[in-house]
Amino acid sequence: MSLETIKVSPGFEKYLPKEYQDLVDDGPFVKQRKVSEMGSFKEAIEEHPMCAGCAMTLFIRLTYVALPSLENSVIVGTAGCGRLAISQGAVPFIYGNYGDTNAVASGLKRGLDIRFPNQEKDVVVMAGDGGLADIGFHAVMHSWFRNEKFTTIMLDNEVYGNTGGQESGMTQKGTVMKMAPLGKKGEKMDMIALAKTSGVAYIARVAPTNPTRVANTIRKAVLIAREVGPTYIQAYTSCNIEYAIPTPLVMDDAREVEADRYGFTEYFTDEAKSYWDNTGRKIKGTVKK
Repeated sequence: MSLETIKVSPGFEKYLPKEYQDLVDDGPFVKQRKVSEMGSFKEAIEEHPMCAGCAMTLFIRLTYVALPSLENSVIVGTAGCGRLAISQGAVPFIYGNYGDTNAVASGLKRGLDIRFPNQEKDVVVMAGDGGLADIGFHAVMHSWFRNEKFTTIMLDNEVYGNTGGQESGMTQKGTVMKMAPLGKKGEKMDMIALAKTSGVAYIARVAPTNPTRVANTIRKAVLIAREVGPTYIQAYTSCNIEYAIPTPLVMDDAREVEADRYGFTEYFTDEAKSYWDNTGRKIKGTVKK
């Protein structure tokens, strides 16, 4: 990381707001920060209007720590809880219409590659299960079929948490919620199997119980997407409001769900595995504990 794209004009540093000075002097734009340092430096995202204890906000913070180059990254999202935090970050954020995030990301990534042929520009879609598995399903699948080189991260809280508690395609079968009083009838969508069928280069399922593993997984996905093809991360980010999880027990819930049905798993195509083993893992700046 560096400050090659945006530089502070000499002599004006002292006039910048203190928060901006901290971001420039000792923030993630200067060097790759360690997960264990979180909370001790000026992060790319700090204040947000999310619910207390929300697992999604931790995952979003880890994403900003993990990105290989903050100044050369763009995040694409849509309606949902996540955008409340993502839009507060010091990284460009494009708010797409509900359901078209991967279509927007496709055009954006192609345009950036043409405009900046000598500079890696990382596009990352980050949205909820409703925006990606339900209403945005068509755009997600076709971006995968087209082999678009960007990362899709599903913030899977297994419910429409932002609009009152409707079931989504990712809700567990039988789950009873405020706006699904009879319980969900169908099975949870197997987006990982669909990603494999679509030829996605790298796929991972994670819970926020191991921050270093989460950050390394995100970084791995972004680097593989640069060179090989689409990558997909499915992250369990519980909605403690809709599932009535007490704030102090959010991570306990994550550990229980991880042990029961959301254990860490990753998949590489042969090309992605070869790239990662021979080149990707050697790129300077891998997230450290």
